[in-house]
Amino acid sequence: MIQVRRDFKFDKSAVLVLLTSEQAKSESVPVKDKALLAELQKAVAAGQFEGNGGELFPAVSGKKLILFVGLGKEKDVNRTALCMAVRRALLSAGLKKVASLEILPHADTAEDAIAIIEAAVIGVYAWKKYVSVKKDDKSVSKKDIFVVASPREEYSAIVKVAENVNFARDLVNENADVVHSLFLEKVVRGIVRGKGNVSLEVLDRKKMLARKFGLLLAVNQGSNKEPRVLIARYRGAGKKEPYTAVVGKGLTFDSGGLNLKPTGHIETMRSDMSGAAAVIAVLKTALELKIKKNIIFACAIAENAIDANAYKPGDVVVGYSGKSVEIGNTDAEGRLVLADVLSYIVDKDKPARIIDIATLTGAVVVALGHDYSGLVSNNDSLAEELLASARATDDRLWRLPNYPELKDSMKSKIADIKNTSNWRGAGGTMTGAEFLRQFVDKTTWAHLDIAGTAFVDNDVRLYYGHGATGVGVRLLTHFFQNN
Repeated sequence: MIQVRRDFKFDKSAVLVLLTSEQAKSESVPVKDKALLAELQKAVAAGQFEGNGGELFPAVSGKKLILFVGLGKEKDVNRTALCMAVRRALLSAGLKKVASLEILPHADTAEDAIAIIEAAVIGVYAWKKYVSVKKDDKSVSKKDIFVVASPREEYSAIVKVAENVNFARDLVNENADVVHSLFLEKVVRGIVRGKGNVSLEVLDRKKMLARKFGLLLAVNQGSNKEPRVLIARYRGAGKKEPYTAVVGKGLTFDSGGLNLKPTGHIETMRSDMSGAAAVIAVLKTALELKIKKNIIFACAIAENAIDANAYKPGDVVVGYSGKSVEIGNTDAEGRLVLADVLSYIVDKDKPARIIDIATLTGAVVVALGHDYSGLVSNNDSLAEELLASARATDDRLWRLPNYPELKDSMKSKIADIKNTSNWRGAGGTMTGAEFLRQFVDKTTWAHLDIAGTAFVDNDVRLYYGHGATGVGVRLLTHFFQNN
């Protein structure tokens, strides 16, 4: 449980976590409680604590435990740094067995409170479903956390969004043979069940054949799993209000197909449905927060596996749009499943705007690393709105260009378009996005490439531990709340 309360209680059952910058060495540290200030000054005077970044110092006052947490120089304290510091404190050995604690921010601002909330929910998340619990482990995983700050109405929504970030992470982290298309269909049906303002369209293989979803079906034809397209149409505003569509790539596992992924890359390919997981989590959030927008939530779900029926490099496949596509590489499959769903929604629903989110290219990792997702758009206003939401949520984006000459990079000699670029590996994120752009007609569109940000395969990145990050959930929720 996480609550924000104005009163500083520090009762007998609680541990106090005090966040402070290097102001701890000065008289201006913003601690009003005299007893607590005295303890802080004693620690500083003894040279045990200075407020440096990454510094943790436990102190005992009577029978109460205080954990002083250093944030570093005041000018360097921001939302990300706060989140990282609080995460470090909550995961420290001294707090493992603690069931209840208070966190006192270094300043009473919304930024501080939100960072603490997200650290307490997103930062301490760990996928432990298959880890055996030791009998002598006294750790308390679910804590009562009280953030001392001026209450704001938005904080309860922040908690909900953070919880749904973790909901998306659970979907991605689970085994690929558990989270297949039918599993995700069941999840979405559970989310929308009983809700009067949302309808669900489910396309199975038979319906996709009838609608000529040739690209998505080609990707899935080497798998023994059923493909699915899930489309939830949510009405949070009036009938005359336009719809925005968001489409998530849902490759429940991506072997690369006959262009097999190598060791070192294939092991985390259950994360190739991170776009769909984000879309499902944002649908859940929109219903819970009653977001006042009309939104279409769509997931293109398939598995890129290998058997005798797998699609092959050199094949030409025709999709829903009627365009023929030369298959240059079977590992460029995400753009194929998205192309069918994007063109279907543009044709049937005619949304005012359409956004896709996908673990699309390794090239985005080369370009932007692991802390920024790539953004490509055909509309400056939409791009700036998404960038503003990225800045507001710390779900980071960096815009890459889209320009007319990119169309030439995707030309084929034997089909209307090719799923790989003629640029021999250059500009892969932009050319992958250009392929998608050619299936949205003239609709205002944005593409979010989350291949570098969706999964942490080492120990920690920023305030995320190993595994899925739930990227896109905070970003898209904020976008729909504000645009």
